[in-house]
Amino acid sequence: MVRLAALLLAALLAAPAQGACRLALVLALDVSSSVDEAEYALQRVGLASALDTSEIRTAILRGGAGDVALAVYEWSGRFQDKLHLDWTLLRSDGDITGAVAVLAGMQRSTSDYPTGLGSALGYGAALMARAPRCDRQVIDVSGDGINNQGFGPALAYKHFPFDGITVNGLVIEGHDPQVTQYYQREVLYGPGAFLEVAQGFEDFERAMSRKLFREINDLMLGALPHDGPLPQ
Repeated sequence: MVRLAALLLAALLAAPAQGACRLALVLALDVSSSVDEAEYALQRVGLASALDTSEIRTAILRGGAGDVALAVYEWSGRFQDKLHLDWTLLRSDGDITGAVAVLAGMQRSTSDYPTGLGSALGYGAALMARAPRCDRQVIDVSGDGINNQGFGPALAYKHFPFDGITVNGLVIEGHDPQVTQYYQREVLYGPGAFLEVAQGFEDFERAMSRKLFREINDLMLGALPHDGPLPQ
């Protein structure tokens, strides 16, 4: 009996706690001066619509053991960051619907600042430092241009707390011919980091849907999807 009790106790201690968090995900949206009002609207609506798809809802709620925690901010020049969605645990359809409503109603904080990627990444690291304790930590940076103000990504990774964090990129092509290579070379960071490419802001929703699906399901390049095909 004592041996059985000891085995049961060991099994309980080894099992993951209910309500554990499997992913802390930060979404960072570019609102620098290269993004006009129509493009901002495509980005805002595209993000809300991507989060609202049945594939992403299923991935969040039934894609693995543990919760998904989400935070969203926009970035542009140095110190020009605005938090739109603070850390929110997505435990139900209602939680996701609430987050979608917040994102669909975002109001742009600025439109006349340059592209400060290093500062934006630093803000993301500080935001992640107060995230719920989760198995994985991912920052998802979207942008259509390269850093042109202040320190760049390399100094951000050197001086801010990025241990255990993966930084993925979503490039929006059309404004800067260097942007895809720049993100591949300078922005991607950490284990399993990957880049998704949108062919203009009209393609943002599709690219974001694919990116969220991969991040939430922890899909590596070349791996088979866990829950069916990737969103197209």
